[in-house]
Amino acid sequence: MTSALEYIFEGYRKVPLFFLKEVMRKLYFCILIIISLTILSVRDVYAQKISDSSATLRRSSENTGFDYRVANLRKFLTRYNSPLAEYAQDFVVYADLNGLDYRLVPAITGVESTFGKFIPYNSYNAYGWANGKYTFSSWNNSIEKVSETLKTGYIQKGAPTIAKIAKRYAPPSTTWGGNVTYFISKIDTLPLNFDII
Repeated sequence: MTSALEYIFEGYRKVPLFFLKEVMRKLYFCILIIISLTILSVRDVYAQKISDSSATLRRSSENTGFDYRVANLRKFLTRYNSPLAEYAQDFVVYADLNGLDYRLVPAITGVESTFGKFIPYNSYNAYGWANGKYTFSSWNNSIEKVSETLKTGYIQKGAPTIAKIAKRYAPPSTTWGGNVTYFISKIDTLPLNFDII
């Protein structure tokens, strides 16, 4: 009496070896194609342009009360021992109100004052306004005013990129725009969610 396995494999003993090799080669080829297509489809997902990354984050913060951008910015500014770390929420709120990327204004403070560490006493001017001679009434006031001015005085008046803002904000510097872009990328590696690049 033969077992079930012997019965099943009995027919394979009669199959020529070259035929089994051909079947195995085709099987490996199909597996390779499936793996390749899987990898390529994953790359396509990662390569998709993110048009408004902060919108998703804002929606999740409305439900949970947590905003990744605030936590991320606070952590970044704390690493620099910045007095602005406790104002991370203000940077995000005023960026949202003015349609800015939340990293733009903090990045400017990095270039102009090492994130608010080197400013004239009690000026709250971490932005280099009037070569440091301009005085704001508080950190909150300065974040609000600078965010609003970037929107109304720069972006809405034909300077929608960091390079164009740099020509007006810090002439004749040739490095200001690159330095702002550098700090933006250090704060968060997400793509900018508006046209300022």
